[in-house]
Amino acid sequence: MNIDKHNIWHPYAKIPNKVPTYHVDSADGVYLNLKNGNRVIDGMSSWWSMIHGYNNSFINTAMKKQIDVVSHVMFGGLTHQPAIELCEKLIKITPQGLDKVFFADSGSVSVEVSLKMALQYWQNNGQKNKTHFVTPRGGYHGDTFGAMSVCDPNKGMHHLFNSVLAKNYFVTQPKTGNTVQALADFEKRLETSHSKIAAMILEPIVQGAGGMNIYDPKYHKGVRSLCDKFDVLLIVDEIATGFGRTGELFGCNHANISPDILCIGKALTGGYMTMAAAITNSKISDTVGVLMHGPTFMANPLSCSAANASIELLLKSNWQKRIGDIQSQLINELEPLKDEKSVYDVRVIGAIGVIELKEPLDMQISQEQLIKCGVWLRPYGKLLYTMPPFIINDKELAKITYCLLYTSPSPRDKRQSRMPSSA
Repeated sequence: MNIDKHNIWHPYAKIPNKVPTYHVDSADGVYLNLKNGNRVIDGMSSWWSMIHGYNNSFINTAMKKQIDVVSHVMFGGLTHQPAIELCEKLIKITPQGLDKVFFADSGSVSVEVSLKMALQYWQNNGQKNKTHFVTPRGGYHGDTFGAMSVCDPNKGMHHLFNSVLAKNYFVTQPKTGNTVQALADFEKRLETSHSKIAAMILEPIVQGAGGMNIYDPKYHKGVRSLCDKFDVLLIVDEIATGFGRTGELFGCNHANISPDILCIGKALTGGYMTMAAAITNSKISDTVGVLMHGPTFMANPLSCSAANASIELLLKSNWQKRIGDIQSQLINELEPLKDEKSVYDVRVIGAIGVIELKEPLDMQISQEQLIKCGVWLRPYGKLLYTMPPFIINDKELAKITYCLLYTSPSPRDKRQSRMPSSA
């Protein structure tokens, strides 16, 4: 009996799973070594988290050292050095004014925590009507109930739950060229509903799982200004964009703004362990007081040790140059696809390359083509995209861009003629 197919419930899949799953035996660098003997480049960084690649000796050593000391201890009433060191690191590298760190289990949970912070802040401020949130359409903030309520209600993956989710406000999705209109719609919503709104939550620069939409930093500046004007908190979801992915250490740095609450996860531990955080300022923490949230594995020492090592590894590397080089290569090798009739758009920022097609792809067929081509990517809907590990070299990245080209529904002769020489 195939246990994986008939008994394991994979994300966004049925049982039995009709889309093939590929058994990973081991991984090293940017490669996944599959049980069937194939060795493929991971162009997804395991859902955007493995920025240093797999089996990194520096992070391995840090975690091996920590596991011999203490691998887990409750954080209620206790503390430990890895958490203290991680808190210090995060205060130093996150936007100015953010100096209160609440550790969480996952990105979705950090969003839940940020929403609870905002609600409790206004409750304790005596403004009990501020119980709603506002967010741009097209966004994605996680799979738990609070997070689902601020995901796109119509085109998002959680539309099936609309009837039972908390009702929030949705404003125009920011896109290249519509910043003025999007800000005008946001201001209009605040003018009529600011007394009911606790916070605006958005993904900076790039809306990730909601469609890989890249937009103008000026929108962030405008949002920050309007939130201040109408006395609404600003929550920035950096779970996908944090730790250098967009070319800045954090996405909100593109606009040089500081939010009231910052959510981080994914690359926080270099992808080694599940961990996240909601980081805020003294105005929020002093008003909230006791935050009614306490995950069992909050500030897990093993996760903290991985995060400390990952951040140290990132900061001592020339990561900005490497992200710039990845961006240039993605632009050079993907933008020619704009000429294809099947392609709606090509978008690149930092170590993110996106091909949006005019028609949806067949997931199973596309996945099989990509594996045969030698890369692991996870297309969905009309999107083919890559968010590779930062350690990828030019030849390996060229392999990914070629396989994206190979998988897109383009004439075969064009695919062959455009194969990068380094691939």
